[in-house]
Amino acid sequence: MKPRVALLGLTLFTLVGARPPMRYQPDPSSVFAAEIAFNRLAQEKGQWTAFRETAAEDAVMFTPQRVLAQSWLKGRADPPASVTWAPSVIAVSCDGRLAASTGNWKQPDGTVGYFTTLWRRDKKGGWKWILDHGDALATARATPEFLVGKVATCKRPAAGSPPPMPTGKPGKDGVPAPQDESLIWQADVATDGSRHVTVQMWNGSAYETVIDDRVAPSS
Repeated sequence: MKPRVALLGLTLFTLVGARPPMRYQPDPSSVFAAEIAFNRLAQEKGQWTAFRETAAEDAVMFTPQRVLAQSWLKGRADPPASVTWAPSVIAVSCDGRLAASTGNWKQPDGTVGYFTTLWRRDKKGGWKWILDHGDALATARATPEFLVGKVATCKRPAAGSPPPMPTGKPGKDGVPAPQDESLIWQADVATDGSRHVTVQMWNGSAYETVIDDRVAPSS
């Protein structure tokens, strides 16, 4: 019996080792769940603690210049009460590995604003944020009654058609380069602290802009 068990174990090991990379369902609801868990963690453990625990090692944020998130967050004390937030629009790449979410936030003192967060699957299949930015507003942005989920298509251009060209420049100036061309982004930061963050999604024939954020110069 032992040789047969050993042979069976070897066969299973060979099959597991030969299987293709894991594929993910491009499901906006999984990103929504990650956002809700992120917000809950901030309320329970502290704002910057939650940011540290959910950020990828190469994640970036803006203060207002671009910084490596884990370095900026290291040892940073949590505020007495955390900001709260909720996404209203989520876009996911066709392979389910990249996503962007945007929505409104509110500070304990009543200050309101918006945020945009880029997410990437880690080696275990969980979502980690790789870029986070936002700005304060005099009045909160209008939001849809229900969460809007968008999924990029995997459809390629017809034979003989020119390759798709995004209007942005993905991966520019230290922003983590996208792994899937169906969802791309750009983050331009000026020396005065102003920035422009865009997210574009491939719809089968062209890139459409799903997020277009402009932050004024810092005072």
